[in-house]
Amino acid sequence: MSSKLLPALLAGLVLGVLSSLPIVSAGNCCCGLWFVTAGVLAAWLMQQNQPFPIALGDGALVGLLTGVVGTAVWAVLYFPLLAITGVWQRQFAERLLDSARDLPPNFREILESSRGAGGMFIGLIVGGLFMLVVGVAFSTLGGLLGALLFKKGDTPSAGPFPPPPPLPPTPLVPPTPPPAL
Repeated sequence: MSSKLLPALLAGLVLGVLSSLPIVSAGNCCCGLWFVTAGVLAAWLMQQNQPFPIALGDGALVGLLTGVVGTAVWAVLYFPLLAITGVWQRQFAERLLDSARDLPPNFREILESSRGAGGMFIGLIVGGLFMLVVGVAFSTLGGLLGALLFKKGDTPSAGPFPPPPPLPPTPLVPPTPPPAL
């Protein structure tokens, strides 16, 4: 498997799960927290399998792949989680419509149209496009950040042992004269 594909799959899985959970997904409202974190995680995983420092371009690419994988995982998990939490969301929207009499007409129309099955489909399309465009951009930035943060030393060591110290200079001794005959 490619050195970029496995880290992107693992970090994308984390991104997709965290972005699809109902309350936990609110972390993406804070400057794309899960997107950036997943990009950094992917770069860290990639660096762990390399003896040399990864290039910034490699970090960006693994972050981009993480965003794409995370969007696909989110799309797969969206409908089952919506089937569980959709009832609560509809009840919340109905209570909001009943309690707020002074809502602007446009906002009231949006809330009323989101109550049906068409609202779920529109939510998937809009959410998927948001995840793909904005999420990929933030996870790419996270990959760049991870490549900078977790960069290993620039040169690999020559071996486990340091080179021997230089030998001390030998003193010059004049040659002995030949014996007389």
